[in-house]
Amino acid sequence: MSLVDANWLEENINNVKIIDCSWHMPQTSRNGFEEYLNEHIPNAIFFDLDKNSKTNTDLPHMLTDLNSWKKIMEDMGIENKDEVVIYDNSDVISSCRCWYNLIYFGHDPKLVHILDGGFKKWKKENKITDNKEVISKNSIYSCEENIELVKSKKQIDENIDKNDFTVIDARSRERFEGKVAEPRKGLRSGSIQNSFCLPFNELINDDHTFVSKDKILEKFKSLNFDFDKNLVFSCGSGVTASVLALAYSLINDKYMPTIYDGSWSEYGRN
Repeated sequence: MSLVDANWLEENINNVKIIDCSWHMPQTSRNGFEEYLNEHIPNAIFFDLDKNSKTNTDLPHMLTDLNSWKKIMEDMGIENKDEVVIYDNSDVISSCRCWYNLIYFGHDPKLVHILDGGFKKWKKENKITDNKEVISKNSIYSCEENIELVKSKKQIDENIDKNDFTVIDARSRERFEGKVAEPRKGLRSGSIQNSFCLPFNELINDDHTFVSKDKILEKFKSLNFDFDKNLVFSCGSGVTASVLALAYSLINDKYMPTIYDGSWSEYGRN
């Protein structure tokens, strides 16, 4: 049950921990935290995707280290037993990256959910909102890294010859095919050799909900890759790759999200 709807969250709002993981592409000039302070779902704790990623690197949104993640969770008041619902107010469905991070660091996947449609649909359905910043009481949290759920550039390069897993890129077809410049400076255009392209927004409806499972399956099948191999998702900086990972988990409940963390921000460097 990776996805929950607004009615389910409304009924369970006092039984879950709610995380607002709104993050916006730099060119949008939007600030997720400022928007959170203006209006959010009651009890929601803000998760800053930039600050809660690896800090000693110039690559965006890289997974942080184990001790840092433990502190992040404890500062947010999250416990291992907590059922968590993550949402966003972003065009890139940034909540999925927080979903991936939680699973990578060992939170029970059955306890981590995405609000289908996010804040946009919550408001459209006239659900109650709040503007009070939630200050959490510190918790005790234990975590462990599932290192098989992340790939490095070295592993991506080796796989071009080995072909042990399939890489699927969530960027637009124009970026994947090198027809337009990358939005981040210092990156060449193009894609990883032998990878496939499935733009994440082809799996998202106008109201920010995911398309039906039948449509998701149809989109993945249209790529004509070997379904027996594990899937690794990539994008620009590891955010929309997580959208594809969640979508695939909806049609394959045994799939554990696996991301090339550096994504094109690392691979496409000049």
